[in-house]
Amino acid sequence: RVTPENTYSTIDYSLFLAGTTKYMCMAPYCGRGRNSMKFAVVIGDGMSDYPVRELKNMTPLMFARKPNMDFMAGHASHYGLCQTTVESLPAGSDVANLSVMGYDPARYYNGRGPLEAMSMGIKLKPDDVAFRCNLITVRDGLIADYSAGHVTTEEAAALIKYLDEEMGGDGVKFYPGVSYRHLLVFNGSCADAVCDAPHDYTGEPVDAHLPRGEGHERLIKMIKSSWEALGDHPINRKRAGEGKNPANSIWPWGQGRAPAMPRFQEKYGLSGSVISAVDLIKGLGASAGLEIVNVPGATGYFDTDYRAKADYALKALEDKDFIFVHVEAPDEAGHEGMAEEKVRAIEDLDSKVIGPMLEGMRGMGDFRLMVLPDHPTPLSIKTHARDPVPYVIYDSRRNAGTGKAYDEASMADGVFIAEGHRLMDLLIRGTL
Repeated sequence: RVTPENTYSTIDYSLFLAGTTKYMCMAPYCGRGRNSMKFAVVIGDGMSDYPVRELKNMTPLMFARKPNMDFMAGHASHYGLCQTTVESLPAGSDVANLSVMGYDPARYYNGRGPLEAMSMGIKLKPDDVAFRCNLITVRDGLIADYSAGHVTTEEAAALIKYLDEEMGGDGVKFYPGVSYRHLLVFNGSCADAVCDAPHDYTGEPVDAHLPRGEGHERLIKMIKSSWEALGDHPINRKRAGEGKNPANSIWPWGQGRAPAMPRFQEKYGLSGSVISAVDLIKGLGASAGLEIVNVPGATGYFDTDYRAKADYALKALEDKDFIFVHVEAPDEAGHEGMAEEKVRAIEDLDSKVIGPMLEGMRGMGDFRLMVLPDHPTPLSIKTHARDPVPYVIYDSRRNAGTGKAYDEASMADGVFIAEGHRLMDLLIRGTL
């Protein structure tokens, strides 16, 4: 167990990997047919991190009380570090979760926007380009808040509808999503424009991060037109009067065209479902042919209903072989630099999702449960990092003691998986 006395100031994974860590490259899963075993993946989005001074120089995973994750690590069938991001692609949840689901991002990634369109049931034409479209706060020429104070879904829906009425048409369409996360579809060019993700540049000048490259003039015009449309909207006047950040600008990014990828059941021989409050993850599931389970009270923020996600996951497993459960809260805390909230999100994930799932799956017969982050979202940088993430797989048929706790350092002497999309093979096959 890592203690304050033997932690390190920054995580250097090369030290962990040298000498003791085993590298592996696995052949693709080739089995077919229905499996009586149940499989589950729980993603704590962005929960891995670097040591934090206010957490006694421990990472949030080391500091948090998480008896269920530690039990899994202490009785793991497999554990280690996994490289879920790809150097040539953004270090985002889209690439990382695509990888964890078993799909090689270098082959199948085609932008974040089209995945979110899939989750919303939007059929893209061949020449449509779908953008993730944040509602953000611009103040004094700066990207002041990438989420507009986590504007409510109801407020945002009214604002997006208004934008579509004022600025839509002529091949442009706005679609409302959840909280600050929405969709903008262009018919035509712009697919190759360079668009910065707003959560990577909070506090920096807007002008330094406006779109560049193909079609950038059209995108910049849309952004600046939104300032006039939203600036004096009654919803934003009300938010400002309440001391909240106004949603006074759009910010398009993560664009692409409709993806094409094999169905999960064809690839692994398993039926399955996805649970998430985030359109991106739902879109990944829909693209893979997985059933999308909508959970009341799932918000994608700190107030999400963790226990409902566990209950719905167990219910889905009554009819399906596989469930993919995604919890966004640790990532949101990382982006906002809130150490206490990140620890609390990890503890809630452990007690309200992983604990109930372990208990519930024991009543279903043999099962394997895997827990991991999709990527790190370190509190010190408030954005995603490319470091490998700790994973642990618990197999109900094995009970060997490892003496491990679940955190970045403790998992580092296990098996390192250099290609993240191979991790699903390890979960489903159960062998190296």
